[in-house]
Amino acid sequence: MDFISDKLADYLNKNSEKEPEILSRLSKETHQKILQPRMLSGHIQGRFLSFLSKIKSPDKILEIGTYTGYSTICLAEGLSKDGKIDTIDKNEELIKIQNKYFEESGYRKNIIQHTGNALDLLKNLNEKYDIIFIDADKENYINYFKKVSKKLSKNGIIISDNVLWSGKVLDSKQKDEETSTLVEFNRMINQDKLFNTIILPIRDGISISRLV
Repeated sequence: MDFISDKLADYLNKNSEKEPEILSRLSKETHQKILQPRMLSGHIQGRFLSFLSKIKSPDKILEIGTYTGYSTICLAEGLSKDGKIDTIDKNEELIKIQNKYFEESGYRKNIIQHTGNALDLLKNLNEKYDIIFIDADKENYINYFKKVSKKLSKNGIIISDNVLWSGKVLDSKQKDEETSTLVEFNRMINQDKLFNTIILPIRDGISISRLV
């Protein structure tokens, strides 16, 4: 869900950094060939992720939820020269399209793919990360946050996607697990004294939590 009109969205697209050609092609192929293309970050959110990464110039990034690799490439744009991004996804069928665009992006050597259950894989990732991006199964957001917050470097940030969940977080009648988890997740991180958190109404809602 977008929280602004199509006309205003078009204005933002025209007056923001242009979407790189490789990402435009990745977006098009994702919409043509892959199920649930709505999961793609897209132009404005992608530029926002790239912008944050370029500000931080991180040595290490952790991404939970690779999908077709759009956000991975955006985040990789800000990596330090020898920086690395560990990206996790459980869907083996997406590896082919991921690799196709990772190779073209120029960031192939910086991207380390992990396939499987994220909660299991996180046990073996003992790095300290400057940026952590959570964008996988919503019912595990609280579990992910508890796991990854211990892996954050000083002044690191956790970025969490889809935290407004098409506005369902406002509807008390929504009892599904994903919505209930996101409501609790947003409350939990806002009350966590170890973090400063802000939610921005970009696309489906994105929160940024900074370790203080």
